[in-house]
Amino acid sequence: MSNRSRFLIIVVLFLVCYFLPTGLLSFRNPVFEALALVKWYARRHVVLCLVPAFFIAGAISVFISQASVIRYFGTQARKIVAYSVASVSGSILAVCSCTVLPLFSGIYRRGAGLGPAITFLYSGPAINILAIIFTARVLGWQFGFARVIGAVIFSVVVGLLMHLIFLKEEKRRHSQGNFVVPQKGTERPLWKNALYFGSMVGILVFANWARPTSADTGAWAAVYYFRWIIVFLFALLLTYILVKWFKKEEINRWVFSSWGFALQILPLLFLGVLVAGFLLGRVGHEGVIPSGIVEDLVGGNSLFANFFASVFGAFMYFATLTEVPILKGLLGSGMGKGPALALLLAGPALSLPNMLVIRSVIGTRKTIVYVSLVIIMSTISGIIFGILVR
Repeated sequence: MSNRSRFLIIVVLFLVCYFLPTGLLSFRNPVFEALALVKWYARRHVVLCLVPAFFIAGAISVFISQASVIRYFGTQARKIVAYSVASVSGSILAVCSCTVLPLFSGIYRRGAGLGPAITFLYSGPAINILAIIFTARVLGWQFGFARVIGAVIFSVVVGLLMHLIFLKEEKRRHSQGNFVVPQKGTERPLWKNALYFGSMVGILVFANWARPTSADTGAWAAVYYFRWIIVFLFALLLTYILVKWFKKEEINRWVFSSWGFALQILPLLFLGVLVAGFLLGRVGHEGVIPSGIVEDLVGGNSLFANFFASVFGAFMYFATLTEVPILKGLLGSGMGKGPALALLLAGPALSLPNMLVIRSVIGTRKTIVYVSLVIIMSTISGIIFGILVR
């Protein structure tokens, strides 16, 4: 199937979801909840949120050199530099849980330290720019902020613990060679790239500026009422940048990369939304799974609830971004905020297939320790978050 055919299919499916005549349905059951939820997502989170984010992710994958980040993971790099770069590389590289595995395998087998490599392995999908934006947009700024801060601290702690636990093995492995990535130059000055990315981020941020409440006055309310003028100015700036500073071949690669993200994510996202609506319903509405079951297992902020959510998230496979609508449904069915964050921290970075690949790279013992640390840290993070936002 050609890219044009795939594009047309996605457009048609989006329009069907956007204009679903759910108001004509006289029944209220899991099928209705699935359709109603997917319509809500199509209208609220695709055009203004996901589409700009796809273009940002595409630009990151084309114009940010992975080598310029990965070279800091080498055994000769300063520890503070290696762990700092590894812990935020997900936002720079925009990798998902699938893409991070070959990158992790490559840097580890070529000599990267176990600690920085593990930090990168976790933080890559955990702070993916699309995931962070979508989390804050759908679940609220508290979850978005906690996901960023928790994932960065979490990844460094897990990486350091893995380094200390397997220190002797790492010293033997490092004595056999060093990890080196060649320097790569860039044709465009840094300030031009910064302005290019800044214009796209500006479009994304102000197009999704939240409606002020009755208590909000001043700058926040003013920005909301003038947001489309601000978006238009950022769009003009982006247009100027593309025309003056970019070659046609570069723009084609950017658009193609952005399309790749959309092609990979959108079908799975809508499928995840349908499944979430069918199983869990919307906030205040029942799906197949009664909210009482959810409340019993992951309601509140108990140790068991957070631990269960962490284990469930670690072994369940979440396609990129589908954890967000699933969590939205779980929260509406009675899930506590602490267990929700625990699942959010453990789920996207781990799954049973993911574990099998990691085992083939670092071995069974290290994989078991890594998975155990993720579950323990997710549980602790969930408990702390639940106490803070109760």
